[in-house]
Amino acid sequence: MDIFILLGTMIACFLIGMPIAYSLAMAAIAGALSVGIPLEALMLKISDGVSKVAMLTIPFFVLAGAIMAEGGMARRLVAFADVLVGLTRLRGGLSIVNVLATTFLSGISGSAVADTSAIGSVMIPQMEKNGYPRVFATNLTISSSVQALLVPPSHNAVLYSLATGGTISISALFMAGVFPGLLIGFSLIMLCLVIAYREGHPQGRTVPAKEAIKITIDAAWGLITLVIILGGILGGIFTAIEAGAVACIWAFFVTMFVYRDYKWRDLPVLLHRTLRTVAMVMTLIACASAVGYIMALTQMPAKMTAFFLSISSNKYVILLLLNVLLLLLGTLLDMAPSILIATPILLPVMQNFGVDPVHFGMIMLLNLGIGLCHPPVGAILFVGCAVGKVSLEEVMRKIWPFYGVMLFVLMLVTYLPEISLWLPRHILH
Repeated sequence: MDIFILLGTMIACFLIGMPIAYSLAMAAIAGALSVGIPLEALMLKISDGVSKVAMLTIPFFVLAGAIMAEGGMARRLVAFADVLVGLTRLRGGLSIVNVLATTFLSGISGSAVADTSAIGSVMIPQMEKNGYPRVFATNLTISSSVQALLVPPSHNAVLYSLATGGTISISALFMAGVFPGLLIGFSLIMLCLVIAYREGHPQGRTVPAKEAIKITIDAAWGLITLVIILGGILGGIFTAIEAGAVACIWAFFVTMFVYRDYKWRDLPVLLHRTLRTVAMVMTLIACASAVGYIMALTQMPAKMTAFFLSISSNKYVILLLLNVLLLLLGTLLDMAPSILIATPILLPVMQNFGVDPVHFGMIMLLNLGIGLCHPPVGAILFVGCAVGKVSLEEVMRKIWPFYGVMLFVLMLVTYLPEISLWLPRHILH
């Protein structure tokens, strides 16, 4: 009954349109009253939820990503990717440029929505101008943006670490996301090549040497951000928090003093938007911490484990059921609340089946990321449609091959744990 009251209150609040953070708070209050816990104890848990030092990672990386995404970095990364692809003159070269540019920007922004908006606004019109269907360009941009949810500095990896109570290293999660993210990019490039030769997409152009050198030098300033984040963490120079702080300073320097595309008068608006984003995330984390506390008191994880064991004791069957559950959750709820709600429930279940918490984090992020490319919630999908200026119906008719590729990668990541675990095991330990 306690679990029913907790979940029932939460779902009822969702259905009447209450903001997710407030819905979580109301569910926590209802659950506390049901189990007889003083509300003062609940307030302490809400406070504890946002008092961790690791929380500093979020504002640093959100701000660094916002500065680089809006300061002309996307356009320069697209040009640099064009140089690299132009060396091969492959058919469908511009579609490969789209994926590569998104890969580069993902390692800077940490946000799939930001990547979709920034890369899509540059690449979709350019691809259409060169003879690619606009819907194809939009679908490719939407799908390749899922990389940002996995590769460092993924904001959602930080949220997952916080949802585990800080027991999982953010650096380990960052490293674990590198190969799954690159695998998505590589798989999409293979799909692009198949479609390009089947539908006769144009070849990539070779950039003249003088222009290529200028583009490379111009893009190198921003690519150093990748070196700061990855190299600093891999080399043990920075913690994840320190890497975020240094990335912020470097992003500000490059944007305002090197590229100088961004106006000083626009900076307060960007800071205000960043603060709003961080405030929303922090409120979600605080309220989700209270819900997690009530879930622990009601022994929900243990009961969920018993439920899964009643279905099967085979780990691989349970992983398949878990994927179906998370895919459905990802289509119905935005990513941050999904992570904060599902992690305290499902992580203990998966640990009982011998699944590594870092590996489970990658499974969860990839599932929920695919959900963001599907209605009815689909934040990446709707941003892509808006940027690409195409209807949802047009996109959904043509996006199925891209879903197929992402689901294929999901199966590989789920059943081959070393894809996620090899790098953190060999680099961080």
